[in-house]
Amino acid sequence: MTEQDEQFLRQAIALARAGMERGEGGPFGCVIVKDGQVVGQGNNRVTSSNDPTAHAEVVAIRAACAQLNSFQLDGCTVYTSCEPCPMCLGALYWARPARIVYAATREDAADAGFDDSFIYAELPLPPAERRYAMEHGCREEAQAVFGAWKAMAGKVGY
Repeated sequence: MTEQDEQFLRQAIALARAGMERGEGGPFGCVIVKDGQVVGQGNNRVTSSNDPTAHAEVVAIRAACAQLNSFQLDGCTVYTSCEPCPMCLGALYWARPARIVYAATREDAADAGFDDSFIYAELPLPPAERRYAMEHGCREEAQAVFGAWKAMAGKVGY
């Protein structure tokens, strides 16, 4: 880890503290950097926005993508005050940054009351056996929409 990595991690940690102290949400912060410049940042805003997806990483991804005018974070490094939860990790995989650097671990988060272990345990289960049982139907109709997508000219793939 470089001195620059530590500098940006400290920025993410400072955002976590500031957002927490303002009462915006839990103690999480994120900074996204491209070519040495911050292009997006965010802190957890779940409770202040009544949005369960307003985690620091998601807020920062949205800001960075708007700044970069892109739905991907090509060439970016994501600095986050804590190891990303499963939702944020999924969002980061879709955003495709070059690197993810984090400070606290998921175990540290669990100790503070932010335990995602139940989600990790649910993922390998068959959908019908998960805490929130999943059912599916109308598959043929949905497949038709995918077929139309596959045949669509001029689409932007991702």
